[in-house]
Amino acid sequence: MGASLPSKEANLFKLIVKSYETKQYKKGLKAADAILKKFPEHGETLSMKGLTLNCMDRKSEAYELVRLGVKNDIKSHVCWHVYGLLYRSDREYREAIKCYRNALRIDPDNIEILRDLSLLQAQMRDLTGFVETRQQLLTLKPNHRMNWIGFAVSHHLNSNGSKAVEILEAYEGTLEDDYPPDNERCEHGEMLLYKISLLEECGSFERALAEMHKKESKIVDKLAYKEQEVSLLVKIGRLEEAAELYRALLSMNPDNYSYYEGLQKCLGLYRDNGNYSSGEIDELDALYKSLAQQYTWSSAVKRIPLDFLQGEKFREAAFNYVRPLLTKGVPSLFSDLSPLYDQPGKADILEQLILELEHSIGTTGKYPGREEKEPPSTLLWTLFFLAQHYDRRGQYDVALSKIDEAIEHTPTVIDLYSVKSRILKHAGDLAAAAALADEARCMDLADRYVNSECVKRMLQADQVSLAEKTAALFTKDGDQHNNLHDMQCMWYELASGESYFRQGDLGRALKKFLAVEKHYADITEDQFDFHSYCLRKMTLRAYVEMLKFQDRLHSHAYFHKAAAGAIRCYIKLFDSPPRSTTEEDDDKADLPPSQKKKLKQKQRKAEARAKKEAEGKNEESSASGVSKSGKRHVKPVDPDPHGEKLLQVEDPLSEATKYLKLLQKNSPDSLETHLLSFEVNIRKQKILLALQAVKHLLRLNAEDPESHRCLIRFFHKVDLMTAPATDTEKLIWSVLEAERPAISQLQEKSLIEANKFFLHKHEDSLMHRAAAAEMLFVLETNKKSEALKLIEDSTNNLAPTNGALGSVREWKLRDCIAVHKLLETVLAEQDAALSEYSYTSFYSLFMLLKK
Repeated sequence: MGASLPSKEANLFKLIVKSYETKQYKKGLKAADAILKKFPEHGETLSMKGLTLNCMDRKSEAYELVRLGVKNDIKSHVCWHVYGLLYRSDREYREAIKCYRNALRIDPDNIEILRDLSLLQAQMRDLTGFVETRQQLLTLKPNHRMNWIGFAVSHHLNSNGSKAVEILEAYEGTLEDDYPPDNERCEHGEMLLYKISLLEECGSFERALAEMHKKESKIVDKLAYKEQEVSLLVKIGRLEEAAELYRALLSMNPDNYSYYEGLQKCLGLYRDNGNYSSGEIDELDALYKSLAQQYTWSSAVKRIPLDFLQGEKFREAAFNYVRPLLTKGVPSLFSDLSPLYDQPGKADILEQLILELEHSIGTTGKYPGREEKEPPSTLLWTLFFLAQHYDRRGQYDVALSKIDEAIEHTPTVIDLYSVKSRILKHAGDLAAAAALADEARCMDLADRYVNSECVKRMLQADQVSLAEKTAALFTKDGDQHNNLHDMQCMWYELASGESYFRQGDLGRALKKFLAVEKHYADITEDQFDFHSYCLRKMTLRAYVEMLKFQDRLHSHAYFHKAAAGAIRCYIKLFDSPPRSTTEEDDDKADLPPSQKKKLKQKQRKAEARAKKEAEGKNEESSASGVSKSGKRHVKPVDPDPHGEKLLQVEDPLSEATKYLKLLQKNSPDSLETHLLSFEVNIRKQKILLALQAVKHLLRLNAEDPESHRCLIRFFHKVDLMTAPATDTEKLIWSVLEAERPAISQLQEKSLIEANKFFLHKHEDSLMHRAAAAEMLFVLETNKKSEALKLIEDSTNNLAPTNGALGSVREWKLRDCIAVHKLLETVLAEQDAALSEYSYTSFYSLFMLLKK
């Protein structure tokens, strides 16, 4: 570095590098300018000055200088390395890798460049290149532990676990017998556990177990040791030893559900589907009774039997489980028991049991068959449980009466208001739910969870401005927008985006959805620092798990919701593009002078109001932006707070396709992914891609109403297409002719017949009837009255729940809202919409439909 400079300037160049590393950028800039006065075309100095400017947020100057430096000294590995660092800072990893490779052509044995290259290869999952780079690092510096470990990890990530084991064993061969010293025991123990997990992954269970026993004294994490050992014993088939070890683990932590599951597997008493024979249930009952005697204070040992017990035994165990928790007043009791509602008959037993407890406590103040008097709060928590129980069963009127009774009993318990708010939300009265949640919030202004619950209810009721003010109560300096974004508060951004979308504000909705997408990009970026840290600290098992998590990051539910929301916004933007300013000006020109004057006055007032609000916000941020030390923290101003620039895209469907590809890659088994794919591609006239989406929908769920809609719409569009003229069109036509007979729903049937068959098959379902009615109208526009009659003749039957929830009506609130929207928009029949569905509130709408 700086080798072509005289000694004085060479020392200044070293000062630039040191100043960059210690973040003394002004000092480094001054030294660079001193060199460039004498040697204005010195490439390495120009590059380092550019790198320093980049750290001072002067990116355009930085790129200009670095490019000039490379141009002036194209054979300098420093210039290429700096160019790569510049690209890396902007997350342009592929370009950075190219620059590093150019640097290595000039200086192939540069350790620093090789290390930087290996980090980027791990980040980009260039696993073959990662293996080669780590091997080169190990060859150059074989006495460095991190190079051995990095080489082993690279082979593991490249699906070559056996080679990784060989490398770790070769590394152990370089160590002395008394290794490790006390200050490295934890790190060495982690490396040994990683090696054992590799052997397990390769299927060498016996060898892994032998290695564990051999190195037991050197492994510090004894809990991880026992868990690894029991896993190996189960896989080898030594179940008796494994059972004993599970019992030992339970003595350490008797509330760990996975230990109980492992013990059951060892005893041959575990079924994935939960279906046990009567003999197995008796054995399990005896097992957990003996365990309950050992671990009297364990909650898990009392709760797990409720999953497999049936009938009277279940009732007895449930009574013994809920009784102390109701007395103690545990608000989460219903959440704990809610999985039981998916098992036939258990919801009914729980209802009968809790009603008996309510009656007994209400009349005698005691539990049935008990002499001890219960505190008054026991009745409160019994009513609290019953309200949630009836809410789960869809009996909202009963649920509301129970929660009102509980509130009358003790009006100061916050949880009661939160649950009442949730019941009203499920019933459809979103405004009342938000009001109740706000009442709960006001009862404890220091509770962040209750505040968040209130914000969520407000957003569901489309009270966005009120929700923002409420959320600001728990954000730094009251700046909710920046602070919630910085904290990656994705639930808020998703709920806010969905609310804006419902209100038709596509700009703000897009801004919120894309903010969530950026959080995931940041999470992906955040893994970069761990590539070197984890190898240095030897947290290898956690590192590999983190990489696996990152590989499936975009399959997370929040990302799916955000991407789907953004795609829906772009589809709506394509269907209803915003009016251009010229069109608006043309409309204004046609107005009479008096109306033009009023419009101008209105615009001036709006501009003045917006200016005043902006000034107020600036004053607040200026006041809050001063720290204790007196320094002012200037927060970046959002140039597009309402997302207006996001709406100014030339091709909304191409933007939608970017997010669609991510969903297709990471959520291929989601029905919504292929529904969106169909909607985008049918608008882009990509017929074969739309056909592919239809085939995926039929594969995932051919009986879903949306799948049926897409199938009929697609082939109806195909039937309306003109005869193929070009070779491409003829090829597409031949594919369609070949694929159509293979679709079972259309075999030897016209589209009208297929629609009738679908209706006959699902005539008792509201959503299926609505889909069939809509497609009838699409296929035969003169049969609008018949289509409406199909919906009007729907009956709200009991849902087939296999006895899990008892008598529950089939219609759901979201389905009723969807049908109401269909009547208002697609079928465009206001009278039918208003006659079938009450417009006064969602609650009365749902209650009307339940009758």
